[in-house]
Amino acid sequence: MSGTSRHCPGQYVNLLLVTETPSTTSQAILGLLALRSWSTYELAKQAQRSLEWFWPRAERKLYDEPKRLVAAGLADSHSEATGARPRTVYTVTRKGRAALRRWLGEPPAPPSLEFEGMVKVFFADGGTLEQLRANLEAIAATADENRARLWEAADGSLAPGAEFADRVHLSSLGIRFHFLHEQLVADWARWALEQTETWESTTDPGDWDHLRSFDGLRRP
Repeated sequence: MSGTSRHCPGQYVNLLLVTETPSTTSQAILGLLALRSWSTYELAKQAQRSLEWFWPRAERKLYDEPKRLVAAGLADSHSEATGARPRTVYTVTRKGRAALRRWLGEPPAPPSLEFEGMVKVFFADGGTLEQLRANLEAIAATADENRARLWEAADGSLAPGAEFADRVHLSSLGIRFHFLHEQLVADWARWALEQTETWESTTDPGDWDHLRSFDGLRRP
């Protein structure tokens, strides 16, 4: 499902185009709607909390997705009043639950990785050794911070009365994956700092043997 806009005299009209196959983001929103009904605001915030580690999306996109689901017949919406303010509440339909179940049975797309710090490592020969090492230190520090956040998330999911306590077995699988991923990033960054300690510059590693990078690795 995708969006576009059409120009009319004096205004733009936003159109929601419905395609046969919902996007992964749409399926993720369906997954949340399968848990319970949500207002637009609640749904966007819960999506950010739930998906930020493995499917981060801009908040604006998360606000648009429920409308696409309604247009495709995968969700229903109705208006409620909270105090003096109206709000739209979304609920999954039977068609939406069926679409989610079909999608869960399909093979997943290969994982992808966006990592600006690694882009800077790859092109580090355009800068100084000090810049490279500062980048590696920042990568390690960020990974440490993320691990601390993940522990907080784990504590919160196990706390008495936590929301969706009946799903803790699934969230724990994900938390472990992300903790190990951040631990890998931190360990790699500190290993790279040790390796570059004797480099002359980013273009002259001295007598450092690049084959060290493959020590202890196993071919698949």
